[in-house]
Amino acid sequence: MNIIVCIKQILDPETPPAKFAIDRVRNKVIPPEGIPLVINPYDAQAVELALKLKEKNGGKITVLSLDSKINDSVIKHALSVGADEGFLIIDAAFEGSDSFGIAHILTMAIRKIGNYDLILFGRQAADWDEGIVGSIIAENLNLPLITLAKSVELVGEELKVNRVIMLGSQVFSTSIPAVVTVSNEAGQPRLPSGWGIISAARKQVPVWHAQDIGADLTMVGSAVTRRKLTELFIPERSRKCEMVTGTTIAEAAVKLAERLRETRAI
Repeated sequence: MNIIVCIKQILDPETPPAKFAIDRVRNKVIPPEGIPLVINPYDAQAVELALKLKEKNGGKITVLSLDSKINDSVIKHALSVGADEGFLIIDAAFEGSDSFGIAHILTMAIRKIGNYDLILFGRQAADWDEGIVGSIIAENLNLPLITLAKSVELVGEELKVNRVIMLGSQVFSTSIPAVVTVSNEAGQPRLPSGWGIISAARKQVPVWHAQDIGADLTMVGSAVTRRKLTELFIPERSRKCEMVTGTTIAEAAVKLAERLRETRAI
């Protein structure tokens, strides 16, 4: 079973808020100094699900990552836990691409790899929380799509996917190849072993540019985004305490309820 997993590196979600700064002119986050980027936690769970499928059914796991500079750390992480190969996609023309542009870039890279049975994504990226790239790629490739999977099994020539919903789960069967986005209920990602880290460090990660994957430059970049970020800011938080009193507990309770209604807290 040949699996492609698309992964992203992001600022560590555990970074203290005080470490963040915003460039209000360019509407960009200024990366904190001394804090390395990490694999998107949801993507790590997609890698874990791919590893479980490989352990049961055999095959190969290929990871893809799109970045603005040459940094293969997240690909090396995936290799250290058991992925077989990885490719880093980078080109100045991709700078500022929105979800549709990113989906086009990854679609072309997936087509270049070819020979896949399953394409996995994390349910969303933990930085912008959009979660639509996987769905767009499924449309681009004309493949069936199942989102928010917590488990996937290969049953004969079909996939059996257990999908999370608000009040429980749903079970779907779909033909392969297919696209699946993985929810956090899929389980805790494994940690790399010492040998895995050494083995990953020895592997070369090929770098692909726009011409290598045949990307259409009219579909990527900031000039063709379908939306515009008008403002990026760190919200200011404040607290205000107001005392509500009454001659009796019942009177105080009534006044509290009335005040909560006035402020639309209830």
